[in-house]
Amino acid sequence: MNYQIEDKSMPQTGTHTIKLENRKIMSITGVIDVDGFDEHTIVLATSYGIMTIHGNELHINKLNIEEGCLNIDGNVAAIQYSDADVSSKGSWLSKMFK
Repeated sequence: MNYQIEDKSMPQTGTHTIKLENRKIMSITGVIDVDGFDEHTIVLATSYGIMTIHGNELHINKLNIEEGCLNIDGNVAAIQYSDADVSSKGSWLSKMFK
């Protein structure tokens, strides 16, 4: 995946939590949007910045943008934050519901 990143800070509002069990099952709150994903990388906007999850065999089991919840399973290798906003003309989810 190739993402363009702007130098634009995201506001830190709301509650953002991460629960990772045995590096295999992950629950995240404070999710604003999912910008892209495949089996190795998931990029999402949270209330505390852009979060990138790296690993293998990553699968999104549950996504509820209204509640800000995301559940993932797979082999999590790294979690990375960026204060920058991912620039795009909308997320895959917003494009799907147009």
